[in-house]
Amino acid sequence: MQNQKFFLYARKSTDVEDKQVLSIEAQLDELRDYAKREAIEISAEYVEKQSAKIPGRPIFNKMLDDIEKLGGSILAWHPDRLARNSVDGGRVIYLLDTGKLASLKFPTFWCDSTSQGKFMLNMAFGQSKYYVDSLSENTKRGLRQKVRNGDYPSQAPVGYINDSRTKSIVVDKKKSRVIRLAFERYVKGGQRLEDIANFLAKNGISTRSGKRMSKSRATFILSNPFYIGLFKYGGERHEGKYEPIISKKLFDEAQEMLKFRGQPERKPQNQPQPFCGLISCASCGMMITGEHKFKRQKNGNVHEYTYYRCTKKRKDFVCKESAVREEELDRQLSSLIQKVSLPKDWAEELNRLALQDYGKSAKSLAVCVKEKQDAISAINIRLERLLNGYLEQDIEQEIYRAEKSKLLLRKKSLDEEMSSLSRKQNTWLEPFQNWLKVAQSLDKTASDSDLFAKKVCAKEIFGSNLLLGEKLVRASAPAFLNSPAKSGQTEWACLRHAHALARSEPLSSVLVPEERLELSPLTRLDFESSASTIPPLGLTRLFYMV
Repeated sequence: MQNQKFFLYARKSTDVEDKQVLSIEAQLDELRDYAKREAIEISAEYVEKQSAKIPGRPIFNKMLDDIEKLGGSILAWHPDRLARNSVDGGRVIYLLDTGKLASLKFPTFWCDSTSQGKFMLNMAFGQSKYYVDSLSENTKRGLRQKVRNGDYPSQAPVGYINDSRTKSIVVDKKKSRVIRLAFERYVKGGQRLEDIANFLAKNGISTRSGKRMSKSRATFILSNPFYIGLFKYGGERHEGKYEPIISKKLFDEAQEMLKFRGQPERKPQNQPQPFCGLISCASCGMMITGEHKFKRQKNGNVHEYTYYRCTKKRKDFVCKESAVREEELDRQLSSLIQKVSLPKDWAEELNRLALQDYGKSAKSLAVCVKEKQDAISAINIRLERLLNGYLEQDIEQEIYRAEKSKLLLRKKSLDEEMSSLSRKQNTWLEPFQNWLKVAQSLDKTASDSDLFAKKVCAKEIFGSNLLLGEKLVRASAPAFLNSPAKSGQTEWACLRHAHALARSEPLSSVLVPEERLELSPLTRLDFESSASTIPPLGLTRLFYMV
């Protein structure tokens, strides 16, 4: 025994099957005591921290290479420390067959270099592989069940915490606020992905390895549906039972912004002017752009002017429209804005009618909630039928996953809409009253010198209907302005229509129609969802036109 060269091998992995195995330090102590009792001389010790499920352990392979060249024996705690796969186990047995591996010693297992010993060793290796395979199957089965229950079976993304006590995922209150702010900042359109990455870094958000957030990592966060309550596992989208950080609407807006930002960057032009992107040419339909001009006098004075003109990019049309000075364009736009300012008596009457409708809206909202509940129930039925079709192999896996993803996204949107209806049944009134105040303050906006504020205001009121021709800017009249207000028009369009009628009809026919005021639930939702000074587009039933 003393003449044999023994190599001590100890291994421990972090896998589930090794949780009950002795630590490396404990293995070394046990093996050294065993060697002392059996008078075994240890020539070298090999220690490895790696799973034996698959071949490729460098230290184990080096030990076997040394044995194959020089011969020797192995001392290990148990055969499963040497191999849990058929390749490594087969190599050990082959070395025994060829005599290059003289013997194997285990404190917990009997084995010698006989046919019976090799058979027992082969059985031990086979049992170890079977244990790993069955454990893997059981683990995967358990993970699939967790997924079906809505539990995410992996490490949660930033903004969430894996609660080891309840085996669930909970919101990280501090980081979730930062993630939500990152989405809101990006959706506003004023920040790049680099800016979002810097914002996350400044607020203590880093990668799992502690590195600073990069542009690509910020993109991954902004496009991760996990934050709205949906996660992917096994190539399939599932509905989680954890609390979402952001709304589906905010997530969709972020995806639209990512798509828009992903377009090739346009070559920067001259310094952008306040009214660029607002007005079209009345002759050729191209956009109006602004440019600086400098005039030098003989006495040395330099005067700077800003002109707005047609871009003249239409190749099949020779546009002869002349440029107009910024001061003149400002004066004309201010006049247009003032003409649609909401008179005080109109505002008072609209406020009275809104207050009247405020007390009658609960019933119609309850009907709307019921409709969304029915729609969600219908989606659940479709999901069940889709799953049955997939299990019966009537539907291909790719089609099943794609259709399931669409249905889950639609269900998430309906859930949020129903929740918003239930939570904010009558919260449309305050935003509407704020809009009345804004509409009354148009005179002040028009008289101010803030050109960018006028642009925002004009864009809300006139949309893309502003035209410049013969040095005069005018608001084109879409077809709907010549007909009674219809659902889908903006509140500003209805106000313009009301002003147009007021010039030819009695005021009473514009403000107080024969029909009763009725504000639709969808209109109220438009005001509920707004947090801006000017309410969003959508209020169309407050102005009843004869």
